[in-house]
Parts: sequence; C-alpha cells; structure tokens
Amino acid sequence: METVEAVVVGAGIVGLAIAKRLAEAGLEVVILERADAIGTETSSRNSEVVHAGIYYPQGSLKGRFCVEGRRLLYPYCVERGVAHRHIGKLLVATDDSQVAKLRRLQDHARANGLTHADEALEMIDAARAAHLEPQVRCVAALWSPSTGIVDSHGLMLAYLGDAESRGAMLALNTRVDTVRPIEGGFVLETVNDGERFEISSRYLVNSAGLHAQALARSIEGFPAAHVPAQKLVKGNYFALAGVRAPFRHLVYPMPNDLGLGVHATIDLGGQVRFGPDTEVIDRIGYSVDAGRGDSFYDSIRAYWPDLPDGALRPDYCGIRPKLDRPEPDFVIDGPSVHGVPGLVNLFGIESPGLTASLAIAGDVCARLALPARSLAPA
Repeated sequence: METVEAVVVGAGIVGLAIAKRLAEAGLEVVILERADAIGTETSSRNSEVVHAGIYYPQGSLKGRFCVEGRRLLYPYCVERGVAHRHIGKLLVATDDSQVAKLRRLQDHARANGLTHADEALEMIDAARAAHLEPQVRCVAALWSPSTGIVDSHGLMLAYLGDAESRGAMLALNTRVDTVRPIEGGFVLETVNDGERFEISSRYLVNSAGLHAQALARSIEGFPAAHVPAQKLVKGNYFALAGVRAPFRHLVYPMPNDLGLGVHATIDLGGQVRFGPDTEVIDRIGYSVDAGRGDSFYDSIRAYWPDLPDGALRPDYCGIRPKLDRPEPDFVIDGPSVHGVPGLVNLFGIESPGLTASLAIAGDVCARLALPARSLAPA
C-alpha cells in the first residue's frame, strides 16, 4: 500500500490549484482523477471568464474568493505565460426600469471589495456604451474593467506543472470507491483499469466537483448531515455562425432569478458564444438540444437587435454542481465543521470557481492546519 502525505481527489481547476499549493507547502501529494484527462467536466465546459465579483452576496465565500482569486490570477497568468486578456465587460440596462438595478449592482460590487481604481464599476450612458460597442442597444450600462477571459486548459496545465515540479503525482483513470478513516489519516480503496489498490494519506481533500457528494458519502462513518443536497444544472451555449463577431467586449444583460442571463462571451480566438441557459437535469450528459436555441433569440435581441435569424448553432454545454438551497454559496468544510481530522470537503464549486481557484487553494490549506514545516510562503 502506497503512503503519501496528501491526496487530492479531482483534477479540475480547483483540485489542481489545491494540489499546487499543498506541494508548494512541502507535502508529498497525489492527485486522483476518475477521467482519462484533467478538467474534463465543469472546468473545461464554461465560458472561461475571469469574473470581477459583482453579483455574489456580501460576505459570501463566492464574493470573497472571487475578488481575492482574480487579484491573484492575473499576475499568475503573466508569470506563467497563460493566455488571457483584460477585455472588460458591459452590463447593460435595456430599458429605463433597469437603471436603478444597475446602480444597486454598482453599490453591491463596491461592498464586495471592488474599490481599486482598476476594478471599480463605472456607470456609463448609452452614448459611451455605443462607443465601446456600436451594435449594443441599451439606455445605460456598467463598465467592468477587470473582467477578462483566460485559457482554462492552459491554466490547468500551469497548476499541474507547478505541482509536479514539486513532486506531486497525477493518477488518471482512478476512481475512489471507499475511504476508511484511520488513526492519523485515511485509507482510500481505488480502482484503476479494473485493478484495485489502496493508498493511505494523512490529509484528504475532496475536490471531486460533480461527484463530491458521492465521495463524501463513501467515507466510512462520515455524518450525512454534512453532505449538502446537490442539483445538476446544465448550461447550454450557442455559437454565432456565419456572422462577423459583433463585439469586442463581454456583454451581459441584467441578471435574473435563474442566473446571469444569456450573455455574450468571446474566447481568445475571437469566437462569440451566447449562454448559458438554465436546465435542471437528473443525470450527467453533454448533448445540446438544438431546439433550446429558439429561446435565445429574443433574449439576445434585447441588447443586440441585429442578430440575424438562423445565426446560432449548438456549441457545447456544462453542468454546474449547484447546491439545492436558496442563494447557494461555496461550501468548504474542514475538521472544525465535521470533526474528521485531516479532511476538507468542497461542495457546490461552480462559477466563479475558475476565478477563485487560487484563493480557494489557500483557504483549504488554512483549514488543514498544516504543520509548521509546511507553512513557508509559496
């Protein structure tokens, strides 16, 4: 049986950031991933937006870690050569009734910590918005200068490279079946290519994303009360086809009760996509129903009236591991919450998980209360 100091289950963007931070802290780390590659689920099926931290409830983990994580992420991308762009975002009011909501969002963002000159939201009029985006129709807008885009796969490779350079090991195609707490750690029974093997560790981080609840339930004796209910929410994206890209910046409508609305994103290659919508599902599946695009046209034309008929084609979808509760926040539970020494469970790590990844990694290390030898700065 192999013995290591720390096991991270899940090689998505957050799991890899955590593994990087643990390895930098001097621990021997193994990353276990059930898929045949890193980041095949939530981490590779999103808009790749670096979020500013506008919408999240004041005092929430999402709000705190988004702002902190963004401030860490841009310098990291520069240092490690990860492709990214500060393209900025317009959050638009398409009629006069929405202007007051824009002002409330501006105040909310300020309360969430967006106070630096290079990140504070600016209220602009229709003329200024038209100068930034001539094809956008609105009566007013908020300009978010710190919102951007990033190559999510390149970021994951950078995190993995940093972890491996400090001795971390990645095991793909490896499923964790059961976890048995023992004195001073855990024994994990795993399956790799049909063969079973055991690995013991002092620390265990459950960053399994869509499968985090299942992993927590596989821990012998773990209290069920500390496994929050999950609902799977699919977000479908449609690409703009046969039409020249109309925007240079991200364009978002007013948020609604179901999410941020059908917004326009741009990837590093200049491709424009619209989405996501919100579809609650019973099981994981990544097919996109072309018929769902019919409802996109009216939503998009509210701020881009010139969208031609038939210009949208199904592109891809992602599934958010959303917690089944009002205003679901990230849940990051360490021993002080559930009473199991050396264990941290992460639940509901959806957007803005990519933006927040470095901040989340630091928080996880703090919750593990690592020994003094491991507390040197990364």
